[in-house]
Amino acid sequence: MSTLEQNLDNLTVDSSSNDNSSSSDESSDEEVSFPVAMWDFNQCDPKKCSGRKLARLKLIKTLKVKQKFSGIVLTPTGVKCVSPADRDVVSNKGIAVVDCSWARIDETPIAALKPQHGRLLPFLVAANPINYGRPCQLSCVEAIAATMYITGYKTIAKQYLNKFSWGHSFIELNKDILEIYSNCSDSQSVVFQQNKYIEEQQKQQELDKNGKS
Repeated sequence: MSTLEQNLDNLTVDSSSNDNSSSSDESSDEEVSFPVAMWDFNQCDPKKCSGRKLARLKLIKTLKVKQKFSGIVLTPTGVKCVSPADRDVVSNKGIAVVDCSWARIDETPIAALKPQHGRLLPFLVAANPINYGRPCQLSCVEAIAATMYITGYKTIAKQYLNKFSWGHSFIELNKDILEIYSNCSDSQSVVFQQNKYIEEQQKQQELDKNGKS
């Protein structure tokens, strides 16, 4: 859990995460100036899929399996973490995510996508109802919002999350580390801060455990 290799599964989002509705005011949303897309492998219950809900709200475009995307692609085949250095790519070419089920990852043809800018997400904790509190098991909207936040599009990230009644919890759970990532210079510094944060959390948990014993 202390190396980038041990976080290769961070970017496979769980399409089964509940998409409970939100009461946010969509009319006041800031316009998104870059494309947001997903490859939907149809492995989930449409009523519980955060990506499908974003599609219904016209906040994300669904790509065909063989369709290429030139922006940042969140995928477990990536070799670098998302960082603020990716802002120009996001601004000009957008963000795409692979939307599939954790339980069926081995049968999903992710490698066939071959993105130019494949990226991993650093350590973050899920807030979606299915995987609440679990490290790295993010829903589609959480993965997209995290990328937006880290690359400087914090307002738009919150807009996307606000379409879900539980969305605000993602920022609340990860506020400190998201701010740290968003102030890094590149992928290497994000990984360094990720590992430092995990180590500090592990030490704190050990202290808390010893204090209760």
